[in-house]
Amino acid sequence: MPFHAPLAPTEQDAIAGFLAQQQDAFRAAAFGLTDAEAGRQGAASTLTVGTLVKHGAGVQRSWLASAVAAPERPVDERSQEQQMADYATEFSWLESDTVDATVDAFDEVSAAVLQAVRDLDLETPVPVPQAPWFPQDVEAWNVRWVWFHLIEELARHAGHADIIREGVDGATMYALVAAREEMPATPWLTPWQRAEG
Repeated sequence: MPFHAPLAPTEQDAIAGFLAQQQDAFRAAAFGLTDAEAGRQGAASTLTVGTLVKHGAGVQRSWLASAVAAPERPVDERSQEQQMADYATEFSWLESDTVDATVDAFDEVSAAVLQAVRDLDLETPVPVPQAPWFPQDVEAWNVRWVWFHLIEELARHAGHADIIREGVDGATMYALVAAREEMPATPWLTPWQRAEG
């Protein structure tokens, strides 16, 4: 999706458009990376483009489960230890991780989120998750709040991915999007190409 969210005739169209725009930023950040590069730190942070795509998928999966289960809480049969281990794995680029598989998993949950935006009632109450960083004086948000929060989460981490990607090979978002979209070079924008050598 090039550069801007589409015109939105309805609120749900706007939410879906801006979510899709942030989802696409992760794909742009990972575009053209080798599996090894996706696990490379490009800044002082321990985050990598690959781990951010994994985390972007995990964040969407979690909030999607909350929205779909609403007004009930989602059922998670994993132990708390397993949940924490799975969360930690989002921030580890494993030897077995690949860009293709990671982006495929991200795309799968992204599509499910966009479908849920179209299908779910925005007013349905969503119980506030039980964690110390969530407010204790609010019983429920609504599905609308979940989608806006997800836009915020994805935008924050897409920005991280932009910075890290630039640190890995100097690539910037506009050049990466232009390359993914196979746009022709212009005097003001040259699509990214892998450096020779």
